[in-house]
Amino acid sequence: MSGDIAARVIKIVSEVLEVAEENIKLEHAFVEDLDAESIQSVELMAAFEEEFGIELDEDQAMAVKTVGAAVDFIKKCIEEQK
Repeated sequence: MSGDIAARVIKIVSEVLEVAEENIKLEHAFVEDLDAESIQSVELMAAFEEEFGIELDEDQAMAVKTVGAAVDFIKKCIEEQK
């Protein structure tokens, strides 16, 4: 399950930030490593909500800095919102 979540997160990050999936690692920071801009952070959040059928707390979501942290945060949200 968690591998599936990670793969889906990476796919979304790839689409929104226009970075090849194979170039995205869990330890990558959205801004420093993947050059995400603030508007793209909002796009990512909306895409994650749609993909996983969850609602993310905006302040908590914006505090997530890496791809791996996003995977963990989404897993937690899925568990809480079951």
